[in-house]
Amino acid sequence: MARHRGPVLVDTNAILESYRVGSWRALSGGYAVETVEDCIIETQTGFQRRRPEMQIDAAELRATLQAIHPVVDAQRAVVAVRAPDIALDVGERSLWAHALTRNDAWVLCGPDKASMRFGVRLGLKDRLIALETLLSDAGHHPKEALKPAYTAKWLDKLLGELFMSEGFGR
Repeated sequence: MARHRGPVLVDTNAILESYRVGSWRALSGGYAVETVEDCIIETQTGFQRRRPEMQIDAAELRATLQAIHPVVDAQRAVVAVRAPDIALDVGERSLWAHALTRNDAWVLCGPDKASMRFGVRLGLKDRLIALETLLSDAGHHPKEALKPAYTAKWLDKLLGELFMSEGFGR
């Protein structure tokens, strides 16, 4: 697959993992990385309990993002109506709410299973991308291994399972 050239929407978990393995600069420098305000807020939750290398400076994070989008309740309501049985956390719900308003060639990076299920159900499986794929395509290989949920192998397996469980494989 060719390297993605459009916007990359990231959830809180993808931001935290990128920082954990020292790859945030490679990610944000290699792509037009965007998120929503709720994900920025979530990166600061539990700040005091994190190891020093995992503490993310909010001002620095904001400066390295291409865009931080506000999301209103009406946009979140669209997500709730489209899949009322999928329990997304606040950041993921807001990120999807924003994504559904776009008509450009975005991809979404975030390993949460509920979020992935939402994407599969809405027919957006091809817009879901692993952090590992993004970093590799940008020519960056972290010195520390990514957690399994951020790998292409994990994502491919999960998407296959979700595709079948959502009834698309019948």
